[in-house]
Amino acid sequence: MQAHGKGPVSVIFNLVRLIGAALAAGVLMAAIALPAVGGAGVGVKGATDALNLKPEDLQEPPLPEVTEIRDAKNKLIAQFYYQNRESVPLTKVAPIMREAIIAIEDYRFYQHGALDLEGTVRAAMTNFQSGGVSQGGSSITQQYVKQVLLNKAETDEERQAALAPTLPRKLNELRYAMAIEEKYTKDQILERYLNIAYFGASAYGIQAAAKRFFDKPASELNLEEAATLAGAVQNPNATDPNLGKKYRASLLSRRNIVLDRMAELKKITPQQAAEAKAKKLVYKDIPIPGGCEQSDYPYFCLYVQHEILNDKQFGKTQKARREFLNRGGLVIRTTLDTKMQKAADQAIKKWVKASDKPVASQALVEPGTGAIKAMAASRKFGSSKKKNESNYNLVADVAHGGGAGFQAGSTFKVFTLTTALKEGMKFGDGISSGATFRAGGYGDFKNCKGQGVGDPGWDVHNSSESSGGFKTLQTGTWGSVNTFFLRLEQKVGLCDVVKTAKDMGIKRADGQKLREVETFTLGVNEMDPVTVASAYATLAARGQYCAPMAITQITDRDGKVTSFKPSCKQALEEEVADAVNDILSGVFTKGTMSGVGGIGRDAAGKTGTTDGSMTAWFAGYTPDLASAVSLGDPRGSATHPLRGVTIGGRYYGEVFGATISGQIWKATMLKALADIDPTSFVAPDMSRFGGCSTGCAPKPPKEKGPDGGPFSPDDPRGPDNPRGNPPPGPDQGEGDTTGTPAIPLVHPTN
Repeated sequence: MQAHGKGPVSVIFNLVRLIGAALAAGVLMAAIALPAVGGAGVGVKGATDALNLKPEDLQEPPLPEVTEIRDAKNKLIAQFYYQNRESVPLTKVAPIMREAIIAIEDYRFYQHGALDLEGTVRAAMTNFQSGGVSQGGSSITQQYVKQVLLNKAETDEERQAALAPTLPRKLNELRYAMAIEEKYTKDQILERYLNIAYFGASAYGIQAAAKRFFDKPASELNLEEAATLAGAVQNPNATDPNLGKKYRASLLSRRNIVLDRMAELKKITPQQAAEAKAKKLVYKDIPIPGGCEQSDYPYFCLYVQHEILNDKQFGKTQKARREFLNRGGLVIRTTLDTKMQKAADQAIKKWVKASDKPVASQALVEPGTGAIKAMAASRKFGSSKKKNESNYNLVADVAHGGGAGFQAGSTFKVFTLTTALKEGMKFGDGISSGATFRAGGYGDFKNCKGQGVGDPGWDVHNSSESSGGFKTLQTGTWGSVNTFFLRLEQKVGLCDVVKTAKDMGIKRADGQKLREVETFTLGVNEMDPVTVASAYATLAARGQYCAPMAITQITDRDGKVTSFKPSCKQALEEEVADAVNDILSGVFTKGTMSGVGGIGRDAAGKTGTTDGSMTAWFAGYTPDLASAVSLGDPRGSATHPLRGVTIGGRYYGEVFGATISGQIWKATMLKALADIDPTSFVAPDMSRFGGCSTGCAPKPPKEKGPDGGPFSPDDPRGPDNPRGNPPPGPDQGEGDTTGTPAIPLVHPTN
């Protein structure tokens, strides 16, 4: 008999193995398989030939392993798994655990080959006498084979076949076991068995079981703990301590059987067995970390998960990529900055409650790399409608597990401003616009297919009748004047504005094509915070657009490391970005964020409020960090606008971009950047952008005081007094696109 299965197996011994397998399976009719021919030698030869009782190679796919997601500092933040397993070498399993499992499952494991006939018969007699199943009949090698076949099974039929109590199944199992005994040493087989076995309570493998049951690694298991886990292996579903008192009682009984068997085999003394049996059953029920719902960073976790599911380098099909993620045993390093995440979470919590119907969402992106530093939302991630939870990614697009997003409002005016500067306009250049805008004809605006998309049947208004008149690129932006931006978009060309937006990474949250319509500059396209923050980060990085990036490194189960670098391109001239930054900086001091104020360092940004305050945004940045905050009602922003609402315990008659989103942005940035030294924007090239070229504002008449002379320095009505000529209030000029059709119209070119 070969202890390690390294030599030829005789025909007679093969037949003995066959008989033993039949007995173990309880198949008494196995004798029928032996041909009734004269002569024992002929009969044996005929039987073995007919049954093809030869070693057969078993394909052993890698075991499903836990995939870990870690933050930028390598701290665990989430796990995915098909089976909660962490494989370990036999040297990291406590010797007492090895003794316990061998004692109860296959006490002659190191003395026999693929089948232990003596042990099988002994187990059958013991079980018959006890009226139950106290000892295993299959060898550890056979049990390992069965577990491999179960793990390979992809359908219910295959799983049933792997467990079927039939002679063909036992014969196949035996053939595979014979090959396994020839392929591995006994220690290698035991190691594989301990890592593949299921112990109950969603714990696969000895390491996961030790942590789940006792909150310790397998290397530190003591006698009673080892006996507990060894007892669970035989029928883990009947001894699962999570299922109640009855099952825990069964597990306790099994533990004591193992201890008695170890004493019988003189692996421990009777006194040790008695002392261990006197102890209460221990089960600590350590929670299984895993899945985005259990992570402290669920929305970022979802984004990472979908990054892999969407990338064909991780598998040709969606199924292959999901298997790579769930079974891969990967360690995924990410860009998440938990300090910045905390800043975003706290800021949102201050202004919007998890129980509110409107939802605030925020993404933080690093300029120059595209690294997503944080993703936060006011609602908790989960499936409970009662708790007002969300079961999709509130911060990202559909491709990353998100929803259709919200209309971005006046944050899109930045792309029209950028296009104007690209095409040669200067800070002082401007346009006269009224309080209402109506296209003169379909051809006033043309999409990138050359189709006329102007709509002479609809009016666009400003939020204040006084916001019309002559506006420069600066004053029109600071006041966020709708009619000015429609005139500006008409001047530079709708298609050029769309191209600028695309170059800066803009795409719809639902994955559909951008709506290239007259009101494109007013933000009629639905967006997600990650996309908008990344687009604004382009300006912070002096025109360099970097695709959003969440993963920096993946280490596979074999230790192979794959690193990921930022994917960047120069989308704008540096000087153009500098000029945009200069104008948008004024939004904090002279524009729609003046009531909120800046953050004590160079910053730029733009508010965004859609028609009737259906949604409200703020997107802003410093040279070091960009962020976008959206606010809207997932039930439908058209039917549930942000008017007459209570959010965060405060009542609002109407919500603008600066009202809540701007406040969240400011609070987040103050804390997120607290330990980062301020960086300044590069000053604009005034020889290129200073002054005006055409359409300069007429010189205003000199204002006179009440007595016909100049205003006194203290007169609040004076143009030089800080109390006089106040900047526009929150979002004055934006947010009213009355009459804009819900579905943009496309008309043939006139």
